[in-house]
Amino acid sequence: MTDPVLADPQLPAFSSITPEQIKPKLVELLDNNRQLIEKLVENPEASWNSLAQPMDDMSDQLNQMWSPVSHLNSVLNSEALREAYNACIPEISQYSTEIGQNKGLYEAYAKIKNSDEFQKLNEAQQKSITNILRDFHLAGVDLPEEKKSKYKEISQKLAELSSKFSDNVLDATQAWSKHLDSESALRGLPKSALAGARQAAKSRNLEGYVLTLDFPSYYAVLTYAEDRELRREMYEAYNTRASDQGPHAGRFDNSRIMQDILKLRQEKAKLLGFETYAHYSMATKMAKSPQEVLDFLNDLAEKSIAHARREFEELESFAREQGHDNVEAWDVSFYAEKLKQERYAISEEELKPYFPAAKVINGMFTVVERLFGVTFEAVEGFETYHPDVRYFKVIENGREIASIYMDLYARENKRGGAWMADYAVRRRLDNGNIQKPVAFITCNFAPATDDHPALLTHNEVTTLFHEFGHALHHMLTQVDSYEVSGINGVAWDAVELPSQFLENWCWEEEALAMISGHYETGEPLPKDLLDKMLAAKNFQSAMMMVRQLEFALFDFRLHHEYTGEENFDVLGLMNEVREKVAVIKTPAFNRFPNSISHIFAGGYAAGYYSYKWAEVLAADAFSKFEENGVFDERTGREFLHCILEKGGSQEPMELFVAFRGRPPEVDPLLRHSGILPEASSK
Repeated sequence: MTDPVLADPQLPAFSSITPEQIKPKLVELLDNNRQLIEKLVENPEASWNSLAQPMDDMSDQLNQMWSPVSHLNSVLNSEALREAYNACIPEISQYSTEIGQNKGLYEAYAKIKNSDEFQKLNEAQQKSITNILRDFHLAGVDLPEEKKSKYKEISQKLAELSSKFSDNVLDATQAWSKHLDSESALRGLPKSALAGARQAAKSRNLEGYVLTLDFPSYYAVLTYAEDRELRREMYEAYNTRASDQGPHAGRFDNSRIMQDILKLRQEKAKLLGFETYAHYSMATKMAKSPQEVLDFLNDLAEKSIAHARREFEELESFAREQGHDNVEAWDVSFYAEKLKQERYAISEEELKPYFPAAKVINGMFTVVERLFGVTFEAVEGFETYHPDVRYFKVIENGREIASIYMDLYARENKRGGAWMADYAVRRRLDNGNIQKPVAFITCNFAPATDDHPALLTHNEVTTLFHEFGHALHHMLTQVDSYEVSGINGVAWDAVELPSQFLENWCWEEEALAMISGHYETGEPLPKDLLDKMLAAKNFQSAMMMVRQLEFALFDFRLHHEYTGEENFDVLGLMNEVREKVAVIKTPAFNRFPNSISHIFAGGYAAGYYSYKWAEVLAADAFSKFEENGVFDERTGREFLHCILEKGGSQEPMELFVAFRGRPPEVDPLLRHSGILPEASSK
């Protein structure tokens, strides 16, 4: 049997995307789709080829039109683009709800499910049909007409509010900056951070230094600045973004938006017959019930909290030795870095020269080649939307199977954080050819300066590996059905498995030799620095564990306990969770929930626990490599075949058991974090 021809999708011509054309093009596409769907529903002979394939064609075409627009809105935001993007949100929401509530379309898919043909479909096609029918129910296809209208109204409003939440966070982040004339005000900041602050001033046609709330600038000040008042000022500005507190109190306030989002989510869940939005969330998750999630999070908290408290007591004791009796939230990173240097004689700043971005990227490609047998080829002179963006082909057995855009550096008008998104999905086209998948990776690392190339902290290296793990899941799939290809159709609490799994190689000596090399000399990471870095790997890991559990418990309890009353005490619940699992005292002005886009503007509502849930899977999966060798080819190919290639075509537990030979266990995560269960430490 010959391999199918791999077809290139029409890649986005970013320069031709103009704000005034976006909505008319979208409306035309949606109207064409509506007309075609009417014809499909009228066909009495529903089959994969007559119904599912044309619907996949439409979904793919819409994704390839809208994905670049959504991407540009995040990475090259402007007033005109934002206006055009937000004008399209109601159109997309309405269309999506129409499809989900189309009774004729639902019955046509149900006809396939109940036909003899269904048993002849391949596993991915069957899973596609099953998922689609589930999603019809979750979109309200069974509701009476008046409730369908209410559902549609709620969905549209939620989409608009989520976009506004994200806009407010971006605007609040960009609204604050601090101009300093003298380097003396920035005592303690490393050379690379000073160079970044000089560059930020230069880009504004200013002398001296400019600090911003972009994460590289914020992180450097909180970690290294000797001026405690400067640390407090930046901490307050960052942690009061889009709120009623801080330097721009009330200007971009998300407080009302959060209340409205929670109320609408609860109404949506109730309409569909779910007790809470947390119950609704479980319908598409690996976890089966809210109680299972809460038990999981509380169990991890119980196993971590005593260890975390000891770590914080050590930090407080160290700070007292330095002459500071009261450690505030804006002091934690500063003293933690000093304690880490004293204990291990190593700092992130000392490591940065050994992680120039170009070396890390090439080394990451080498790691992936050894594990999964694919290579990467840079394409020069390719159209992108910014000079920072690079484009790579993915090669397997001499032929291109996928491609990826990488946009790694912070800049103005770019949303903070790191994420992976897709442009094109692998699927079988009408002519039998296979469409190649295309991915976007976005990060916000400090860019190159006049003094040196872009240098990454080791933490940023793991972030890059994390997002690349998502991209591999998307690009290396062998599934040909749109709905379950790559990351499509993967349960949200399992989708972080490949990303967190790949992070492990950032700590392996053999891999570090590939991803490190001094930007001036090319010298690999010296053995003494490597030993110190590995020794410091679990420094304050329990504090980091409970920090993530704080977010996960807050998110899940918020959506599980929300009662629908006016002005639900969101901050009060956050503080209640902190009382139970946090070890760092949070100041009263802190409004961190107001800028948690993952929960209020992303896909992690009642799902933030997914990071920890999938981290258990990832640590246990990696333990097989620890047993067989971290670059064991057979184990690498098993992970490729059992996890990455399968996409959403099977239930994640089935795929995990196929790879690991048993259900997941939590001990590897605790061991990797230096937090062992009580039974293991007796």
